Amino acid sequence: MADPVILVEKQGETALVTLNRPHAMNALSRELRAAIAETFEQLESDPAVRVVILTGAGKAFCAGLDLKELGQGRDTVQGTVETKDPVRSIARFSGPIIGAINGVAITGGFELALACDVLICSSEARFADTHGRVGILPGWGLSQRLSRAIGIYRAKELSLTGNFLTAQQACGWGLANRVVDPAELIPTCRRLADDMLTLVPEALSGYKRLIDQGYAESFGDALKTELKVSGAVNKSVRSADIEARREAIRQRGQAQKSS
Repeated sequence: MADPVILVEKQGETALVTLNRPHAMNALSRELRAAIAETFEQLESDPAVRVVILTGAGKAFCAGLDLKELGQGRDTVQGTVETKDPVRSIARFSGPIIGAINGVAITGGFELALACDVLICSSEARFADTHGRVGILPGWGLSQRLSRAIGIYRAKELSLTGNFLTAQQACGWGLANRVVDPAELIPTCRRLADDMLTLVPEALSGYKRLIDQGYAESFGDALKTELKVSGAVNKSVRSADIEARREAIRQRGQAQKSS
């Protein structure tokens, strides 16, 4: 019996999702693309899961579309535009998604990484956009997300050369949040997930949604959106709730100061 192409391990309110085609550098076969979409749809419907960590098995995060499968005529590039788009399914997950980039994230794999909310990189991680070298154009958002993340000039350098970007350079350019030793990658991501889970549950998902909504708008429109959304939410928060949470914030601040 073949191993599943994706693994899900739930621990508390966090789910660790692992792309599991290490023999193929977790290349995105049709089966894996469908599995990613279905997995995130299931996680979104599970109220017990509030944060997801996405990583890859073996030495790679994801090497992009399975070019071997495409080259053998068992799939077409046009056929990668499925009804269940893996990147859109990831985007529909309402909680934070931490990308644990354990190795190379190339082309379609780069697009999966960009769909995450926070990127923590192993020192072995590298990014590359090789769409132009294959002779195709991105359809999962890379051409727009990357320039917004690192600036249009740096994005053009990467996409118009296909050159690799190291984890350290990705961190320096603002693409990755931090770089850690390989053995510390998942533990670091779990600690970050635990920190996120200390937020008020509805605020965690609501704040992510507000940031994403405003980021897609002009600055002026985004400010209006913030005012509208916060006004609707904040009027339902009681003073007693604020007082109780204030004390918890104070205690956490003291604990972090002493650690």
